[in-house]
Amino acid sequence: MPPEAERHLLQASLTYHLGDIAETHLRDAELLAPGHPAVLIGLYRFYFYKGRLADALAVARACLAKAAEENELPPDWRDVRADDAIFDRYEEIGPRFFLFTLKGYAYLQMRLGNFEEGLAAVLKLLELDPGDKIGARVLFDVLERMGQDDDE
Repeated sequence: MPPEAERHLLQASLTYHLGDIAETHLRDAELLAPGHPAVLIGLYRFYFYKGRLADALAVARACLAKAAEENELPPDWRDVRADDAIFDRYEEIGPRFFLFTLKGYAYLQMRLGNFEEGLAAVLKLLELDPGDKIGARVLFDVLERMGQDDDE
């Protein structure tokens, strides 16, 4: 990553409380290092913690595309299969980035009321990570409990 992009990421973290300024630094970092995972993660976290979930979802989609490309996976997460990468070893950074990104995508879909899409992503996570090292089961359990009465 270019040093100037790193400087903008640092400035974004230091000015987080000044939303517009922090966002400008993040966007400047993105211009200098387009598609860099650190920049994408910075943007995602900024939007997520500022409650801008639709913006965070757009970044999650960009992260999914980046993770798919870097891991030589199909561009659509629905087409990814368990044997496409080493998903069962937590220390494999690339596949883990893909899984965590898909988990964030699923969570955001759920928070935005897109429950079918969220469920599809959660089921894909459980297919790719049957040992549930990244904790997708929690999201599945939330979806499963939705709509149930407290008496059930």
